[in-house]
Amino acid sequence: MAKRAKQPKRPASKKPSRAGGRTRTKTVQKAASRKAAVTRGGTGRKAARPRGSAAGRSVRSVATLRARAGNILAELKRTYGPVSCALHHASALELLVATILSAQSTDENVNRITPELFAKYRTPEDYAAVSAEELEKDVYSTGFYRQKTKSIQGACRLMVERFEGHVPDTMEDLLALPGVARKTANVLLGTWFGKNEGVVVDTHVGRLSRRMGLTWRSKNDKDAVKIEADLMELVPQEEWAYFSHAMIHHGRTVCTARKPDCGACTLASLCPSAGTLE
Repeated sequence: MAKRAKQPKRPASKKPSRAGGRTRTKTVQKAASRKAAVTRGGTGRKAARPRGSAAGRSVRSVATLRARAGNILAELKRTYGPVSCALHHASALELLVATILSAQSTDENVNRITPELFAKYRTPEDYAAVSAEELEKDVYSTGFYRQKTKSIQGACRLMVERFEGHVPDTMEDLLALPGVARKTANVLLGTWFGKNEGVVVDTHVGRLSRRMGLTWRSKNDKDAVKIEADLMELVPQEEWAYFSHAMIHHGRTVCTARKPDCGACTLASLCPSAGTLE
């Protein structure tokens, strides 16, 4: 009986494992889902925008808020007329010291102690030469007196060393002084030097900007630098200093932190939060 010829072996087929196939299928499905969400304008990963960030702006929203800011500015001028810095001062140095002291304190409290303080210390050299312990006693009632003393003396020493005993008049040089951030620099530049290089964003301006919808930040985002950037985009540059002072005044007298008086507010018709905060 003839032997049957051997058949050549077929090469083994490489079948994907179930686990691998399942993984690839899920990956493809997720990618398709994200792509569909983006196409529909949904919340796919690529379409997501950080809440309250500049990414949420559009030409229409900028134009709308710019118009609202213009109306608010006009109403502030009609209601309050000329408004200036509430801190009493007669020189750039006095304004610098008063602004540093106003942190975590009220302008009224600062104004109570500065007449005696300014009579005692007339130059940066005076502040730099006195002992820290003595200056701490002089500014004690404003709170955080140790840090404020350190900032005042540090700023004055640098003014003596680098700026011939004068308060510098540029943003870059002011920010080089210890204890001086953008808010203090903007107060000096706008109030004393007449330069609108930024908007003063203190607690009042930040609070009112969020309530009046003049920022793209969320209600919990209190970053002053970010809010300032938004306001600089909406308010005309020549009005930055006035806008700051007027908003601060309005925040102290009408739109207070705990109990805003929306019923007496002349800006109520322009404020999306009016009547919701009482």
